[in-house]
Amino acid sequence: VQLQASGGGLVQDGGSLRLSCSVSGSTFSWNDMGWYRQAPGKQRELVADISAGGMADYADSVKGRFTISRDNVMNMVFLQMNSLKPEDTAVYYCHTKIYDMDYWGEGTQVTVSS
Repeated sequence: VQLQASGGGLVQDGGSLRLSCSVSGSTFSWNDMGWYRQAPGKQRELVADISAGGMADYADSVKGRFTISRDNVMNMVFLQMNSLKPEDTAVYYCHTKIYDMDYWGEGTQVTVSS
């Protein structure tokens, strides 16, 4: 199983970015998917996840600003990030778990300048 994330970059406070993650090597439509982030000196944390059936859940810190979605035809998961804040600066990873094994993408850097 391979996950490839893209779409990070540098954006100003209040700006928007859209992250994408392509998944290969699995029956994507069966998999729950998630986006995590890790800021310097902090633990990796769950940002948002979406079930195989399309149910989404979010960390309190991003509710109302971020939207997770998936395309089961293209085998992709997305994270639309609006109203970005400097505290959203982190490396963002897409994730899935299959038969109790964790799979991670390489990560994409998101930097929000104040």
